[in-house]
Amino acid sequence: MGESPKSAQYFQMIWSGLEARKKQLRHGFVSELTGLDKNALQLQDGKNETVKYKVLASSWNVGGVAPPDDLDLKNLLDTETGYYDIYVLGFQEIVPLNARNVLGPKQRSAATKWHTLIADALNKSRSRTQEAMARAGRAPLRQWHQQEKFVCVMSKQMVGILVSVWARSGLRRHIRHAGASAVGAGVLGRLGNKGAASVRFFLHGTSFCFVCCHLASGGGAPRRNADAADILSRTSFLNSSGGAPAPADLPKKVLDHDRVVLLGDLNYRIAMDGGEARQLVGARKWGMLLENDELLLELSVGRQFDGWREGHVAFAPTYKYRPNSDEFYWRIDDGDGAGHRRKQHRAPAWCDRILWQGKGMRQARYERCGGYRLSDHRPVRAVFHAVCEVAEGKVVR
Repeated sequence: MGESPKSAQYFQMIWSGLEARKKQLRHGFVSELTGLDKNALQLQDGKNETVKYKVLASSWNVGGVAPPDDLDLKNLLDTETGYYDIYVLGFQEIVPLNARNVLGPKQRSAATKWHTLIADALNKSRSRTQEAMARAGRAPLRQWHQQEKFVCVMSKQMVGILVSVWARSGLRRHIRHAGASAVGAGVLGRLGNKGAASVRFFLHGTSFCFVCCHLASGGGAPRRNADAADILSRTSFLNSSGGAPAPADLPKKVLDHDRVVLLGDLNYRIAMDGGEARQLVGARKWGMLLENDELLLELSVGRQFDGWREGHVAFAPTYKYRPNSDEFYWRIDDGDGAGHRRKQHRAPAWCDRILWQGKGMRQARYERCGGYRLSDHRPVRAVFHAVCEVAEGKVVR
């Protein structure tokens, strides 16, 4: 299918600008075409039926610690070097998991605080970066997108679990059929100290579902497998946001959606002797340590998460660190059930993970975010290129 002269001329103009600035941008030039590749340009003339968007998904267990007012999230959200269309941000333990928070009313102030920090990072810090680039004579090529504000289009909280979706304001009108669900898997198998908060939406004609989990820390891999299966089975989206009846043909279950991402503190550990693990950690032999990672073992044999994919783990363990330190915390006091105390050795582990499934998604990056010492976990993030179906003749801007 050929290009219209208008589209061809427009694309040539953009490409020429990229080539001219290719050597100036330290972070590379391809990322500046987020959500506006050649296919997207053709859509303006109704010549194509798909468009690609760039999505950043992250997960962070913040350990029940209230963030300081000056906590800067721009590194986590990659606002200075990366440009994204949608952010999906998952948190665990935004409040302490005590009886009052688990059994009492929802503590909305914690979510509000995190949303304020996210908005500052996405909008205020981005504006400052753009101003600095303009003063240096390096105005961003994608000015029409970078000048847009990011808005929170939906969020869901269950006790300490929070999942929040942010999108460019220009995309807001293309997001429909938003829904949310929460499933407790903690005490008695139902309370919200563990479990998942999930959101779903349609972007153009493609459905997305994001599941933010906090699985059990005890009980080994079988317990975590059972909780994950229970969450995927019980999570259901019955209505669109606002309580309006949803069309009967909308997906109801997690795996009914076109693009699915599961992220969170999955709590899978290293299945090996603590002394041997200590040697591998000291030598930073992450590959050998990963050979004993519970989640990778489960994925390899298909006992749980059959059909799910995870990017290559090429970063240091995300748990457990000493407070305000990059040093691993090895010794944990634990009770023996008889009123005595004993020392339990627990190896560092990749507790915080991001999995996905569905055609039309490609993972471009999967990494741990350094520099954040708020809790004993380190955040992780993944970048996806997601293809969306658009009705022929629709305009995408």
